[in-house]
Amino acid sequence: MVIKKDILKLIGPIITEQTFISSMGIINTILASRLGKEAISSIGMADSINNILIGFFSALAVGGTVVVAQYVGQKNQKAANEASKQIMYSGELITIFITILIWILRHPIVLLLFGKAEKIVFDNAILYLSISLVTYPFITAQLVAFGVLRGAGDTKTPMYINVFINVLNVILSYAFIYGIKIINLKGLGVEGAAIGIGLSRLIGAIVALYILIKGTSVVKLYDLWHFRPDIKMLRSIFNIGLPAGLESLLFSGGKLITQVFVVLFGTASIAANSIGFSVQQIFNIPGNALSIASTIVVGQDMGSGDPVAAKKSLYYMTWLASICMGILGAVSFPFARFLVSIYTTNQDVIDIAVKVVRLNLACMVLWSLSFVLPAGLKGAGDAKYTLMTSIIGMWAFRIVLGYVLGVVMKFGLVGVWIGMFTDWAVRGTLYLIRLRGTKWQKAIV
Repeated sequence: MVIKKDILKLIGPIITEQTFISSMGIINTILASRLGKEAISSIGMADSINNILIGFFSALAVGGTVVVAQYVGQKNQKAANEASKQIMYSGELITIFITILIWILRHPIVLLLFGKAEKIVFDNAILYLSISLVTYPFITAQLVAFGVLRGAGDTKTPMYINVFINVLNVILSYAFIYGIKIINLKGLGVEGAAIGIGLSRLIGAIVALYILIKGTSVVKLYDLWHFRPDIKMLRSIFNIGLPAGLESLLFSGGKLITQVFVVLFGTASIAANSIGFSVQQIFNIPGNALSIASTIVVGQDMGSGDPVAAKKSLYYMTWLASICMGILGAVSFPFARFLVSIYTTNQDVIDIAVKVVRLNLACMVLWSLSFVLPAGLKGAGDAKYTLMTSIIGMWAFRIVLGYVLGVVMKFGLVGVWIGMFTDWAVRGTLYLIRLRGTKWQKAIV
């Protein structure tokens, strides 16, 4: 399969960006792993909550991406600019409200979900979550700015910013986790990991907002001090953003429930689970890039009034992702133990993690069908269908089957991951059926 030049131009910067994000995330995980399995377990537990909320903020930003992409397809720069401001303000207001709510409830939430964890793991999870909460508004500012720029077809600027803030994140995290003797900076362990990533998010938000306010040839965030809600435009944004956000909440909530199952298996399994997902990030890079690209391309095709081109583009990017990830999985399979051993020297953790990583590599094609396809459908405004499909896959298969295999039948972490792969297969099949029809091309934005 030949990679089309226009697609390559779009996904090239995204792949570079995703590679840096994943690499820096892996380095952060390795830095935390060196503090011990308790540290990586506590960060993994806190991040399972963080990821739910960050996923929700990201999904809200998708509404802005799609609307901007469709206005760009219509050559309506004024409306694209206004959509940028509407999603930035509304996204920040929602984020601040959620941040305050979770801050108040953070202790009972962690107690409810992970009360059976060891005390040191539990306490560090509370600490890490508390610091992370303060950074949520910065995350939303970044996500919205990047989404708007990508919707306008600019994937290079988000790449440059993300490369910068992720390198900065690793430097700051190392400094705050282990300390720097020359300047008498004490190592803060888990707390330092949270501070490092928090500062990088703040700086990233400032840079992203500066770029968007300065503007590009296609889109600009202007006249920020004068904001009046545009109900019609907000309805268009949230017709996509809210179903996508609800989908993300329910999907991530389901993942959190499976994390609760994992806690029952002990600290070694919690650590192995965190490592498994960290390794998964590496192999998802091509798929993540094509997921982002499919939202942009389909959105612009639909905005220009060409649903046939949108369908062809989505088919093309889905199969391209499947081929790339299938090859990557096959080539990497023999090196699973080596990859896992980079994170930890604990043999119990390595043995468990290797099993789930190998299973993941064998199921890579299923991932592309269950993530690239719905990203494109959302680009067409078909967010309600992806919401319902996600609920079916997550709650009927990943959770129920994961519990039966992992807890009831005592397959442990492997059983929980098999439930996840089954979810991928079910959702991928349902999305393919949807793509072959025409209803998704008639969604109203």
